Amino acid sequence: MTSITGLSRADVRERRDRGEINTLPNDTGRSLWRILQANLFTLFNAIVGGSFLVLLALGYWQDALFGFFVIANVAIGVAQEFRAKVTLSRLAVLNAPRARVLRRASDDHAGEVDEVAIADVVLDDVLVLAAGDQVVADAVVLQSSGLDVDESLLTGEADPVPSPAGRELLSGSTVVGGSGLARVIRVGADSYASRITAEAKQFSLVGSELRDSIARIIRWISIGLLPVGAIVVNGQMQAVGGWSVALESGAWREAVVAATASIIAMVPQGLVFMTSVALAVGAVKLSRREVLVQELAAVEGLARVDMLCLDKTGTLTEGGLALADVEDAPGAASDEALRAARDAALACFADDRDANATARALGERFGARGGSASAAAVEPSFAGAAPTLTALPAIVARVPFSSLRKWSAAQLADPAGSWLLGAPDIVLASSTGEAVDATLARCRELAASGLRTLVLARSSAPLTTAAGDGADEHGVIEAREAALPAGLEPVAVVTFRERVRADAHETLQYFREQGVSIRIISGDDPRTVAAVAREAGVDHVGDGFDARQLPEGVAELDDVMAREHVFGRVTPEQKKAMVKSLQRLGYTVAMTGDGVNDALALKHADMGIAMGSGAPATRAVARLVLLDGQFSRLPRIVAEGRQVIANVERLAKLFLSKTVYAILFAVVFGALLWPFPFLPRQLSIVDGLTIGLPAIVLALLPNARVCRPGFLRRAARFCIPSGVLVAATVIGVVAYAHAFVDAPADEVQTTAVITLTLSALWVLVILARPLSRVTLPIVLAAYAGLVVVLSIPVATDFLQLAAPPPTDLLVVALGASLACSLALEVLHRLIARSTR
Repeated sequence: MTSITGLSRADVRERRDRGEINTLPNDTGRSLWRILQANLFTLFNAIVGGSFLVLLALGYWQDALFGFFVIANVAIGVAQEFRAKVTLSRLAVLNAPRARVLRRASDDHAGEVDEVAIADVVLDDVLVLAAGDQVVADAVVLQSSGLDVDESLLTGEADPVPSPAGRELLSGSTVVGGSGLARVIRVGADSYASRITAEAKQFSLVGSELRDSIARIIRWISIGLLPVGAIVVNGQMQAVGGWSVALESGAWREAVVAATASIIAMVPQGLVFMTSVALAVGAVKLSRREVLVQELAAVEGLARVDMLCLDKTGTLTEGGLALADVEDAPGAASDEALRAARDAALACFADDRDANATARALGERFGARGGSASAAAVEPSFAGAAPTLTALPAIVARVPFSSLRKWSAAQLADPAGSWLLGAPDIVLASSTGEAVDATLARCRELAASGLRTLVLARSSAPLTTAAGDGADEHGVIEAREAALPAGLEPVAVVTFRERVRADAHETLQYFREQGVSIRIISGDDPRTVAAVAREAGVDHVGDGFDARQLPEGVAELDDVMAREHVFGRVTPEQKKAMVKSLQRLGYTVAMTGDGVNDALALKHADMGIAMGSGAPATRAVARLVLLDGQFSRLPRIVAEGRQVIANVERLAKLFLSKTVYAILFAVVFGALLWPFPFLPRQLSIVDGLTIGLPAIVLALLPNARVCRPGFLRRAARFCIPSGVLVAATVIGVVAYAHAFVDAPADEVQTTAVITLTLSALWVLVILARPLSRVTLPIVLAAYAGLVVVLSIPVATDFLQLAAPPPTDLLVVALGASLACSLALEVLHRLIARSTR
């Protein structure tokens, strides 16, 4: 056993050399290298980046402009995730506690209090604990003077836990009353908080239908790239005279460029890029509202949620107590003199510098004086005016609150007598009579409703120790030595409630209106949880479900989760199991929390949301962090997610229509052994006019449409027939140019560019509806852009276009584009009618 004087400097050095220090694992997410790996090494980057490098190697940098999408996409993803990591690291530094330990300069010196960083605490250090201190490592209590510890971040239990000598304290808990000394028994990764969050620290991507659907499209395309690419390469080689001629003359280089153009056209690189842009813009907008997005896809996540699981302590509540009411005890006299004396006694309890959290909540009505005699003006949280006191009555003796004895006392000089405030069954244990019985019954009734209930009683007898001695020279009787005075009579019943966040009711009402189911899951007493839930607006009758009664079987657990809505006494492992049960029931689950006990559940939920004031491990595993802890931020996150999802779905229809006609171009022109009618740079300008520039605006438009599953199915229903119509139109015009005009390559390419641009622009017109002051100018600018490109010699020379093309080809291109636009309009109306 370590001496109560603490470790010597030599002892500390010895333990440091053995590695017995309180260095905590990094809780701020992935390293920069892992972030780079996740964003850089993707199938999309392999296809597009490989094509980019091929063109650069051949010297065709003008045709490699699409490489911008790879660079920008990686930069956006890395920047957002790294920004979130840095923000969390700063938050961890700002919130990092320091520890006070007993240390000796040498073996023959007495121990002195030394303040050190938590990483400098070593095994067997003696922690000096007082109210407000955080327990920085697992420890066992050596000495306790009314030591009360708040373990709500670890267990969810809101009530302070009395901690006598010999009790084990867990890292992450906070001292809320009394003082004491404790010896460190586990440090660093061996501590309780580190062990229960070990599983939570394993990184996993947030579920994202957008990302998964786009990844599926890329996989499908990659599977088809090899056979389609072979057809295209062979077709281009044959179009320049065959393989032998192409290899001997160097024409193979142009064939490779054309093949690369057809392959790149099939990959919706702009969709991947614009999805990242839309998510990043949403993340930036949310950051301005004190919401930290740790992964871009989390912006869409909450918008898809249909089950919201809420922790009570620190999420629905602010973590403190509020005075609910002070009512006369049944049978107590109701004269003004007694009420004035009652108020004076309660003011003394509220004014005590060593008051616990419950007594401090009295200051809301009776004034938080902090030792002065003047009353503070604090708005009451209940009906009834605060009493007006000019000065506190003189205190002859007092007994500090003790969690073990569950009462505190003050003996006043005027009005003379002893006043006790504490647990009803303890304070009135030796009292009898009808008034006492009625008071105890009333206290039980109020406690059953979830209120924390105390009784205020008085006696004419003085305060003494069990041995009959009076107070010390400071007017204090140690709680462990104090005796209940005889003849205690109940005067008032004092009730407290947890402080429910002001925005909780409105926020929960919003989610109910959106069809989101709600579950309240807490480690606290089920009755208290149910009372808080009702105050927050949850429609619940009776007590909450005691999680100690949860069945072990999967099917039975699912039945309980489908039936019950409010749960208490839930362990961290049970929270995780409950989240998984709801997922098995078909829900998309969001979980909010702030404590270490919430980390596992947040990890396994589809969307984990942590409070900024929560435990570092919980913030690290959450997808979203509410930096200011404002629960009312959630509806705004939903709105941002809905905007991103709806706009990306619109963009997907635009980009995937292009993928469809690009695949058809590659297969048809390759199979017919015709030269591919586009250079990569020409396709880049077509994409810029019909998709790229308009997409920047479309991605950021306001859109509050409710999310529905089936994103990929809806996109395919539109883009496949649209892409087929556009491809058929362009192939028909190119066939006409080859068969009836025998036009040179630059004229064929120019005609193909005009036809493709005008046909694809009508797809844009359809998806930009309803046309507004924002979207109409974008559409008109896209049409005007084609005219500008064909009118500027520098542009036509760079793009290798023949401007203007022969009149007969121009007429055919315009006529075919008009016919395609009409057909697209009819198709769109038929699709819209069939999906109503």
